[in-house]
Amino acid sequence: MTGLDDAIRHSSTWREIHAQPGIWRAWGQTFDVEATRQWVSDAKIDQVWFCGAGTSAYIGDVIASGLPGSGPVTFRSVPSTDLVARPEYYLENAPENLLIVNFGRSGNSSETLGTLQAIAALAPDTLTLNITCNPEGALAHHEGGQNIVLPAACHDAGFAMTSSFSTMLLTALAIFDRTADAGRQLRQLADYAETALPTLASQFLGMDAPSRAVFVGSGPMAFAARESALKVMELSAGQIPALWDSTLGFRHGPKSFVSSGTAIFVLRSAERPAHMYEADLVEELRVQFPQATTMTVGADADFSTNSIGSSVWDSVLSVLPAQLASVIWSNRLGLNIDDPFVGQSTLTRVVSGVRLHTLEAAR
Repeated sequence: MTGLDDAIRHSSTWREIHAQPGIWRAWGQTFDVEATRQWVSDAKIDQVWFCGAGTSAYIGDVIASGLPGSGPVTFRSVPSTDLVARPEYYLENAPENLLIVNFGRSGNSSETLGTLQAIAALAPDTLTLNITCNPEGALAHHEGGQNIVLPAACHDAGFAMTSSFSTMLLTALAIFDRTADAGRQLRQLADYAETALPTLASQFLGMDAPSRAVFVGSGPMAFAARESALKVMELSAGQIPALWDSTLGFRHGPKSFVSSGTAIFVLRSAERPAHMYEADLVEELRVQFPQATTMTVGADADFSTNSIGSSVWDSVLSVLPAQLASVIWSNRLGLNIDDPFVGQSTLTRVVSGVRLHTLEAAR
């Protein structure tokens, strides 16, 4: 691949992005999804809350916006950053048959620890399912339900979450999308990603870094857009401002963010009528903002990632362009790809040092 700088090639983040297809394929063969589905079923769960911070919270957003409830079960995204700040609001009258699913790459962030403390104090009988990438983290050793530790390769060494995000998301989808043939879909997604990654990387190597970036999508793709925007801001250390929104919501004010040199990425949905609204927006933006660049991501798109016919599952493919672009643009800005904030001490790979305030135990 021409134009691939040694700093990119040798970075942990670049390797972790490209490791994803192999991780998904192998995990689909070894993860006993039926046993976990049966455990959830036996627990007679009515509600599932998906909790996490930052990228780990977006996993819950993707699922809750894209996966219909199974029978009487409803899904809700409750970021741990919200739960820790207002624990009584969420937990003092928590549903009786509630399952809290916690996501965490390290399983040791301040909000992860705060969530576990809040559950213990206010809803100690609530079942938890913890999905993490670190066998040494608090989530991996928490008592109160089940803990799933992903393959070691998912515990990203780089600052940005890449394989950890996608594999935690796919694990949860495998469990809670009970109609899906999870093993087959993981293999198919792995095949599509393996095919797409070299082409996508070449496209971004031939593209100038933008002054700003925008990512929009519908339903679960809106939150894939949110994750995409975060990757750009993280790995550019904020030097490339990035915005995300829903396809229809973007017109309602956020479109004012677009200026000359902005790269706009519209993440395509697999379902109607969402993809029709996305096509309309692309047409509109190309007319209104000729000095910006409006591009599509998805099946038969400018940045083609193919589709298995389900936006919530396709979301792991739709974040691949932003993952790759973020590394390439970070390198062009002269940053340390695996730690863009080195020497600044403003952002760290694992958020820590947040003072957790004492809670009174449930009466």
